[in-house]
Amino acid sequence: MHDSGSVLLAERPAGKPWSGYWEFPGGKVEANETPLEALKRELKEELGIVVQVAYPWLTRSFDYADKLRADGVIEVPAKTVKLHFFIVTQWQNAPMGLEKQIIRWEHPEHVTVSPMLPANTPIVKALQLPTLIGITNAAELGENAFFECLQTALNHGLRMIQIREHQLSEVALTAFIQRIIAITKPFNVKLILNGDPALANALGLYGVQVNRHRLMQMTDKPDGVICGASCHTIEELQKARSLEFDFVTLSPVNPTLSHPETTTLGWEHFHQLIHDYPLPVYALGGMLRDDLHLARSFGAHGIAMQRDIWAC
Repeated sequence: MHDSGSVLLAERPAGKPWSGYWEFPGGKVEANETPLEALKRELKEELGIVVQVAYPWLTRSFDYADKLRADGVIEVPAKTVKLHFFIVTQWQNAPMGLEKQIIRWEHPEHVTVSPMLPANTPIVKALQLPTLIGITNAAELGENAFFECLQTALNHGLRMIQIREHQLSEVALTAFIQRIIAITKPFNVKLILNGDPALANALGLYGVQVNRHRLMQMTDKPDGVICGASCHTIEELQKARSLEFDFVTLSPVNPTLSHPETTTLGWEHFHQLIHDYPLPVYALGGMLRDDLHLARSFGAHGIAMQRDIWAC
């Protein structure tokens, strides 16, 4: 992945199953190999690059159905594959199609190549999520100070904001959100409401974040918006997974000012909870902007912050 957010896609060459389909480069894990070792070997063989930094990311299982030709002949037998995804951010050498495959740099928001392998479609969607979430904190800062800090954060690249102001009435919250919409519109920011999915839909927001209590009572994922869930336990993570949510936050990783009495997860337990997890996970709780690399090294998609992100 480039700093710009573009990712490398490759077209499966003629003679291989699913030829003509586009995918993320990679391959099979051989005997006595870890997924990371397999990634490094495959990318060197396919692209000629030497991986320097690779973050563990999502693990997804996918059922490939039989692919039939027009005459009914099976071209690809049905099978289930377990896919370990990594995000590679640093490498040596320029990527080349060493297996005569066509390669293209594409931005996840505007993929122009098709068709994509079915297993990779949700991955493209997950890659559209930024690695930083700023959680509004007007209750503590005061609205005037918050909006000053919001402008600074936008100028420094913040592109996803969770609106969390439970002290406001619905009327006041709506006015607050509309003001945020006006300020963030030139920056193409993804706005998430921590609260009612119906209000998020009514205001045309990008998504909604539900708390643990609402999550555990839900039987269906809300329609019309990207959906995130606030999780703290393995049971809540599995509930979000079963409902096919788009992302989750997992907290508290570190001590927080808002809940100093709460037992923290720590990074090792955080990593254990999201091992083999299929959804993007944001680390939450006592996060600093400098923690992003550490969080990603433990498998997080990114970090969510309520205080440090607004330090202006």
